[in-house]
Formats: sequence, C-alpha cells, structure tokens
Amino acid sequence: MTQASAAATYLALSGGIGGAKLVLGLAELLGGSLGVIVNTGDDFEHLGLAISPDVDTALYTLCGLVNPETGWGRRDETWTFMAALAALGGPAWFRLGDGDLATHIDRTVRLATGATPTEVCARLAERLGVAPRILPMTDARVRTVVETDEGALAFQEYFVRRQCRPVVRAIRYEGAEAARPTPAILAALASPTLKGIVICPSNPERDRALAADIGVPVLVTNTLMAARADKVALARQCLGLCERLAAGAGNREEARGATPRREER
Repeated sequence: MTQASAAATYLALSGGIGGAKLVLGLAELLGGSLGVIVNTGDDFEHLGLAISPDVDTALYTLCGLVNPETGWGRRDETWTFMAALAALGGPAWFRLGDGDLATHIDRTVRLATGATPTEVCARLAERLGVAPRILPMTDARVRTVVETDEGALAFQEYFVRRQCRPVVRAIRYEGAEAARPTPAILAALASPTLKGIVICPSNPERDRALAADIGVPVLVTNTLMAARADKVALARQCLGLCERLAAGAGNREEARGATPRREER
C-alpha cells in the first residue's frame, strides 16, 4: 500500500475456512486497519455452550492457533473431554477439543452475565493478540435452518451430524428479519477512512446478494480462484483494485464482478 493510503481502513465480510484464509492475507497487509465482519448465522447451542464456529475460525486463524490440517479448531489439540463424553454415551458428533472448550465456556459465561457477542469477541481478540477488529455480523440471535426431506434441521445438525446427506428443500434464517447491524459495524461503514469492502470466498450466490451499494468499492472474490491463490498476493490485488476503483479508474459494477488475477509464482 502507498503512504497516501496508510490511514485507509478496509472491511472484509467472512464466513468459514475460505474466508478466514483470505482475511489472514489481508491482515498481513493491513493489521489493525482491517475490520472483519463475521457470519454468525451458523452459531448454535451445544452441551449448554454458545458455539460460534465462523468467529472462532477467524480468531484462531489470525492468532496462529488454527489447526492447519482442518482449517478449523486449534492446532495441537487434545480430546480428553470428548473421549470421556463418548464413553458416557453423550453427544460426541460435534467435536470440541479441550483448548477449544475454554473459548466456548468463556463466551457462554460472559453472554450469560449480559455481555454482547461483539463485546465478547473483542475481548477474545485482545486476549489472543488479534490486531484486526473482529465484528460479529449482529448481536441478535440468527440461526440457519435447513429444510430437508427429513424435516427441519439446524445447520450444524445438517452439515456435521448428518454430513449433508438429507435432500435440501429450502434454507431459512431464523431471526434475520429482526436482526440489525451492531453499532461497531455501522461506525465502520460510516467511517470517512473506509476505502473498500472485500467479500471473502464463501457461498457464491450469497456473496452476490451482499454486494450492496454503500458508497465505496465492493469487491467479491471468486471462490474457486481464491482456493488456489496465494492469500497475501490475492489480498494485495484486492486492495489495489479497491484503490483504483475509489480513485475513479473503474465503476461499481467492475468492483462487484471482479476476479483478481492470480499471480504466477
């Protein structure tokens, strides 16, 4: 980035493993000038704990704790709790490592005492040494429900427990209509330093729907290309394209449909 753009801020919209990988590349270039709005529609309650898979994947990826083999969970994890739970005949289909449990317990306790998801996430990020601002997409309760030939299933039930086997009839987002952006997100969007938004690879149909006209370049990354590209190189190209569009070298439709070129290595 140029010296003139040093004060610029950017936002990334992220959900899941693919999004977290591109966010890592952006964070290496932007540090604390990056804000990451993370999907919470896959959150759920399990074993009495508040589980936020995409938020935790973003946090673990950015602090270097993520399991490099899976892209989720913590590296060098131990599984004493899960083994004991399975031996007792408990629900062991959603695997929670011993270290990962600490995150879920801390979140659950703080939410129960009145903290918002945004406040909990900010504290976790601080404790883990994460420089970018990690912003849950809303403080409201939003849940993804998959309507299948076997009935309605919570997303994690469908995706993890049932391994995507049931036939999908429809997907709905409980609580989405009443949910609102958090004050932190609204402030980030309204900031005069905001120079661009990068929608990280996830579900292509959902990504296109999110590319709203909010006054700055909105760049939708190509999911298949992003899976192959060097993440820092891709992040550099994303920021460069946002800068050119903001300077008038293109138009909003270019920003929405652009696929950054993969750099040969």
